[in-house]
Amino acid sequence: MRVLPPVLLALALATPAAAAPLIQPGYWESTNRLLSPIRQSSTERRCITPADVEKFMGGPSNRHYTCTYPTKVFANGKITLKGTCVSKKGRKIAVQGAGTYSPTRFDLTAEIAAEFLGLDIVGKASTEARRIGDTCPPPAPKPEETK
Repeated sequence: MRVLPPVLLALALATPAAAAPLIQPGYWESTNRLLSPIRQSSTERRCITPADVEKFMGGPSNRHYTCTYPTKVFANGKITLKGTCVSKKGRKIAVQGAGTYSPTRFDLTAEIAAEFLGLDIVGKASTEARRIGDTCPPPAPKPEETK
C-alpha cells in the first residue's frame, strides 16, 4: 500500500482565512516525510508563482490522490486542516493536520488513517518547506530541444 505523503505536502489554500499573503511566491524547497507506520522521505524544489500559492497552501495532495479539506484554517501563522483523500482505485484516507506558516516557511504535521485489507492503519507525516530564492531557475530544455 502506498501511503499518502504530505504534499506537502505537498505540501498546498482554496479560501484563505487571512487577508495578507500566506506565503511569498518564489523558489521553494519542500521535504516530505512519512514518519509512521513506515519511514520515507523526499525533497523537491519547485517554483511557486503567485497563481500557485493557493494550491500549495491547499493541503497535502499528490498525483496518486485527490484530496478535499472541508476544514481549512490559516490564521495568525497557524494551520489547521481536516479532510479526506481518495486514491485512483477508490481507497479513502482521512487526514488531519496542524502546523505553522510565515511568508518564507511552511511546516505541517498530519495524522492519517486508512483501512487496508480489513485492518485500520494509522500514520503520521510531515512537510517542511522553505523559500530559498526570489527567482526560479530556468526550466531544463526538453530532450527534443537539445538536438
